[in-house]
Amino acid sequence: MKTSVRWINDYLDPPASADEQAELLTRAGLPFDGRETIGDDIQQEIETTSNRGDCLCHLGLAREVAALSGRTLRAPAPRNTATGPKASGVVTVVNERPDLCPLYTARVIRGVRIGRSPDWLAARLRAIGQIPRNNVVDATNFVMFEWGQPTHVFDLAKLEGPAIVVRLARAGEPFLPIGEGSVEITLRNSDLVIADASRAVAIAGVKGGALTAVTDRTTDILIEAATFDPLAVRSASRGLRIASDSSYRFERGVHPAQVDLAAERLVELILESAGGTLCEGSVFAGNPIPGPRSVSLRLDRCRRLLGIDLPAERMLEWLATLGFEPALSDGVAACTVPPQRLDIEREIDLVEEIARMAGLDLLPVADTLAVRLAAPQPTVTARRAIRDALAGAGFVETITHSLVAEAAAQAFLPSTASPLRVGDERAGPEPILRPSIVPSLLRVRRHNQDGGVEALSLFELATVFHVQADGMHHEHEALALVADLASTDRATGGEDGAALRALRGTLERLVSMLAGNDVVLDVLPPGDPSTAAPAGWLDAEGIVQVDGQSIGRLGIVRPAVQRQFGLDRPVTAAEIQLGPLLDRYPPETTARALPAFPAIERDISAIVDEQVSWRDVRQALLGLELPHAEPAQFVTVFRGKPIPPDRKSLTLRLRFRAADRTLRHEEIEPAAAAAAAALRSRFNADIRG
Repeated sequence: MKTSVRWINDYLDPPASADEQAELLTRAGLPFDGRETIGDDIQQEIETTSNRGDCLCHLGLAREVAALSGRTLRAPAPRNTATGPKASGVVTVVNERPDLCPLYTARVIRGVRIGRSPDWLAARLRAIGQIPRNNVVDATNFVMFEWGQPTHVFDLAKLEGPAIVVRLARAGEPFLPIGEGSVEITLRNSDLVIADASRAVAIAGVKGGALTAVTDRTTDILIEAATFDPLAVRSASRGLRIASDSSYRFERGVHPAQVDLAAERLVELILESAGGTLCEGSVFAGNPIPGPRSVSLRLDRCRRLLGIDLPAERMLEWLATLGFEPALSDGVAACTVPPQRLDIEREIDLVEEIARMAGLDLLPVADTLAVRLAAPQPTVTARRAIRDALAGAGFVETITHSLVAEAAAQAFLPSTASPLRVGDERAGPEPILRPSIVPSLLRVRRHNQDGGVEALSLFELATVFHVQADGMHHEHEALALVADLASTDRATGGEDGAALRALRGTLERLVSMLAGNDVVLDVLPPGDPSTAAPAGWLDAEGIVQVDGQSIGRLGIVRPAVQRQFGLDRPVTAAEIQLGPLLDRYPPETTARALPAFPAIERDISAIVDEQVSWRDVRQALLGLELPHAEPAQFVTVFRGKPIPPDRKSLTLRLRFRAADRTLRHEEIEPAAAAAAAALRSRFNADIRG
């Protein structure tokens, strides 16, 4: 912020030199960043942090200097006498959105004379780089840079009604901002505006309108002093690409309790420089002004935290000068937080105030610092294990941007969801927070394809987003995998489905690593009634379930999606939610003794219909409860001659083992025969061996 040395000294007794102001404000955490001589004044650049909106004005900076140097702060105390009719009889105010405009006040002055500002006022504005306009407009700018409270003045005769209505803009509503060379813009229905009886006359907290601006012919004025929701002001300023000194301050917060005092100061300056008759009272609309907040400071705790034995009297003096009105009782200072200090919420905030006043360079620094290293969080260890396992399986990790184009996101949205859009013009052609990581991986695959990379497997851990049917935002952490498909036989998923089986095997490895060997991973067809509707971007699709809970899907990327991303070869892909797996990490493990006796194995090849799944076969065999049988294992599947086109040859392995002896082959023959018979009766299978 550009400051004037003389302007700050208007509120200090005795005044401080430019060097002293710069040094004290830097000590207060408001660094000095250069100076320039302007006339008989000195302009200094003072940096402020985003949480110190109270220091975006000369009175706030003077308060900091006074507290650090022991000077007396002389704040203006305006007192105005109203001799005109009641303001409520002249203008009406309706606030339709008190949630976005907690307080709106209007004051009326009649019979003003627009002209040049007094020399002292114009000099103050020139010293900080402002261009004086006229006595009324300059007074509003002066108050903003004096109190940090933006205000606005309307030509009362140009307001239709005359009325003020705080409302949202109508979609497509036109608005002409004030200023030389300004052009008419189109408002959005999310923009908060100040309107008269028929049209928008200002963008709330951002910019006034040219149609109601004060001119040399203005005689009656309406003074606006209000406060607006910081997010609403930021949204309008960014969305309409209009920034101002007012929006900069409202975005950092203006407390409703500040409004009236700044408005009275503005009235005082206008009456002094432009004359006129002040109408009685003000017209206001909004919520009740919040009561003062109280925060307590334990002085002994403050001393322990800072490591400095500070006298209670000095600490109370600092707090009083900063406006906290401390009241000491039993070593505890009860502080009333001034309305402009929106950054003070807890005791530690007051400790920081004491530290700033004492001087951060006085805080003791230990020569050594004892650090106790905490064990890594399980979720951190789990993600590291995932990355290591996938790297070992030949996958390459990517880190891609979370924004994608709308066309890229559309196919990957859940069936009842809509995309989550970012309202920032900097997003450009990619304004959608991705609902899936897969489109990002497909773009990376295309980039490597263009670079001549023949075979590639990719993965990424990231957050995905969408808007649910009820309008709520949803996000979760996901893991996505993309791998090339070696064969173009899309119906079978590559050579004997090898690519899809490899992808499933990778997921099974991750699930067992994260949740334990006893967890069951199933891949179900999307037509299963227990699964959600398919997302629309996969062929040969399977729904991935862990212990009956659906966590994602895998399959072959559909040709249309493949062409959309410019890929000249088919790829397999999978995406799962990580939350259900991270919650189980590290898994509970049980040590078991190795088997003492060997097993007997029997392989069975059964020709079954194409729609028969391994899951159904496994469950059927488990249901037989064969003696000495361990769970059946999948071996392979074969399609092609001499197998009929609508059938497949499924090979599985039965393993039999006794805990107390070595089994004989004749003991397990009845069980193997029972398994084969079950396959024939349950699945109409032809047993090959």
